[in-house]
Amino acid sequence: MPTISVVIPSYNHEKYISEALQSVLDQTYKDFEIVITDDGSSDKSVNLIKEFTDPRIKLFVFSENKGACLTVNNCIENSTGKFIALLNSDDVFLPNKLEIQLNFLNSHPEIGAVFSYAKIINDNSDDFEGEHFYKNIFIQPNRNRFEWLNYFFYNGNCLCHPSILIRRECYENVGLYDPRFAQLPDFDFWIRLCQKYEIHIIPEELICFRVRDNEANASGNRLENHIRSTAELSQIYNNFLSLEVTNHLDTIFPEINQMEVFNDQKNINNNIRQYLIAKLMLNIEIFAVKYFALSVIFDKLNSKDIQNILSYKDFVKLTGTIDLYSITKLQNELTQIKNELVQAKAELNGITRSKFWKLRNIWFSLKKLLKSRLKSSIDVNANKK
Repeated sequence: MPTISVVIPSYNHEKYISEALQSVLDQTYKDFEIVITDDGSSDKSVNLIKEFTDPRIKLFVFSENKGACLTVNNCIENSTGKFIALLNSDDVFLPNKLEIQLNFLNSHPEIGAVFSYAKIINDNSDDFEGEHFYKNIFIQPNRNRFEWLNYFFYNGNCLCHPSILIRRECYENVGLYDPRFAQLPDFDFWIRLCQKYEIHIIPEELICFRVRDNEANASGNRLENHIRSTAELSQIYNNFLSLEVTNHLDTIFPEINQMEVFNDQKNINNNIRQYLIAKLMLNIEIFAVKYFALSVIFDKLNSKDIQNILSYKDFVKLTGTIDLYSITKLQNELTQIKNELVQAKAELNGITRSKFWKLRNIWFSLKKLLKSRLKSSIDVNANKK
């Protein structure tokens, strides 16, 4: 039985898969197996994988595309190592990656998983030039698991997934990746992981993380990804209502001690703790999180202990201040553009006709968007009646 299982979910990466595989075979640490699952690739990925004859490679091929989570979960379920490393089929391990991380975990039994910094490369495996979101996001200080949960709560994901080396027992106790999430399954997993295990980041580049041209990464900066992330966040934040979080409420969220409700309640039950977490969520400037928080508070108002803290009347006032549809922002933009139009009309000799009509068209577009948002809000309320 190998010490480490390197799991590689593969999908339409014929340009990169050979380099990825070779980077594992070239590791200074040799006691590993490689478990690959191809997710129904339509290119030559499978043929290229089969060109490698190393007996440590196990290949599974889905006949149709099932999604990244089911693909990586299949790799994990068919692996046998005590430790598991994940490598995306378009990324590259640096030669001593496994050796350094395994030595660290062997000498730190209290740590469940170890990560690293990443060298950012481009489509051609050269150093990535210019600015990008991924250039600095993985450079993080180490925190204990409670501090990580607080960071995730307010800031989101910042861990380099393909840099991980994790103990098998973590997956056994926390669960695998949730296939209902396509955009943020790793973020969902980090929150569940840190509820039970400490993690550590080695401040050294041990992996090459590829930023592909035209934002072609699965996590690339594309509109559909942002939309999907919004939907998934509204579900992922439910993790912060778990007993593992509420039982360590003031440790994870020291700011909770400033809440009058927290200090007034000598015996705070779990219902109240979840309510307080939802109140903290309202401070996060993400539509999906605010919506989830209001939904939690709405449900909690069925209980007498919450009614003693928040009256129906105060809840109604609260819902009038949380602008989920950005109506206030749109109204302000409409007012500003309308004022510019009025001024432009008054000074028509000092403005080009094209600029006047451009401002006018923007104003009508925003007005139409505002009406749409208002209608959506009315329709939602009507459906609840």
